[in-house]
Amino acid sequence: MEFDEMLSDLTEKLKEQKLLSATISQPRMKSDELKRVRMKPLMLKGVYHIQFEYQYERILNHENVSLGQIEGLLSELLNRFRQVHAEFEDEKAQIQISKKFKVLWKAEKAVEIKKADLSHNRKKQYLLDEHSTYPFLVRLGVQTPDGKVKKQKYDKFRQINRFVEFIDDSLQYLPKDRPVRILDFGSGKSYLTFALYHYLHEEKGLDIRVTGLDLKKEVIEECRQIAEDLDYENLEFLVGDISDYNDENSVDMVVTLHACDVATDLALGRAVKWGAKVILSVPCCQHELFTQLASEELNLMTKHGLIKERFASLATDSIRAELLSIVGYDAQLLEFIDVEHTPKNIMIRAYYTGRTPSDQQKEEYRNFVNMLNAKPFLEKELAGLI
Repeated sequence: MEFDEMLSDLTEKLKEQKLLSATISQPRMKSDELKRVRMKPLMLKGVYHIQFEYQYERILNHENVSLGQIEGLLSELLNRFRQVHAEFEDEKAQIQISKKFKVLWKAEKAVEIKKADLSHNRKKQYLLDEHSTYPFLVRLGVQTPDGKVKKQKYDKFRQINRFVEFIDDSLQYLPKDRPVRILDFGSGKSYLTFALYHYLHEEKGLDIRVTGLDLKKEVIEECRQIAEDLDYENLEFLVGDISDYNDENSVDMVVTLHACDVATDLALGRAVKWGAKVILSVPCCQHELFTQLASEELNLMTKHGLIKERFASLATDSIRAELLSIVGYDAQLLEFIDVEHTPKNIMIRAYYTGRTPSDQQKEEYRNFVNMLNAKPFLEKELAGLI
């Protein structure tokens, strides 16, 4: 198909007012500041429009376009981009535009007819569009081959998107003038590792090198095969333990999700010593403080085992965040979606700013750990830096 024919056909499809959503992606020029454009229909004052959402590096802009203006705007955008995913009420279309502007248009009839939501306010739009097909999500069993999120995997899809939001928020702290080094400790089945690689490399165009580390050999072998099949050349998976990994001198981002007990502290300590600009950590099984906790002031709570366990977890993560703050990070404790529906849904997000802590901050930290009779493992890991 020729470019002009594709443009005419796509314009006519949009004028039929059956669009559900569309994404224009893959800029021809890596230097293009516009990274992606999303389209959705809406009704404004009784007139049908298509809203164009322009996604730049850190900014989102919106433009509501009437059908009479569509063809000119599409022509401009499709000269800059190489791919379109569009879902209409009765079919899905995937359009690829080659370097020489030859067009491959694949259409698939919808299994069931859907109606467009033309209301101005609608449910949240995910960074990974639930109406687009992502090969890594298909391979990991989250999507069907035609790009539909499996009903039993929708919680996982939400979790992946929440994680991608954290990654997107971290972009400003990552280098743009050299390859970005990323380590994922305890990568497991690597849903989030693949999502990280896809978003940063495939959608944001960053030059990255990612290593996923886990103790389960069978899982690592499976992840290696998926990465190879997807041609994710700079994504590797290794069998190993956090405590034995000493192959780096400098790392830009460290991710550690559900590393048990002090394995989280080991990873955080390594991240700080490697000078990581971004740390994303979801701790798990915080047992250390539970065994140390001895404070008469807290007896009313800690005499109950369940409450003591939960308090120890919250206090442990508070201590970790404060220690990261003391060594120069902007550290926050944020809610993360955990698909297992357990209380382990707190993420430590830390960005290195180099800020020097005040004497008062150090004193408040010391008073807190003394009150708990705590001897934090992470404090020992950061000895000499505090």
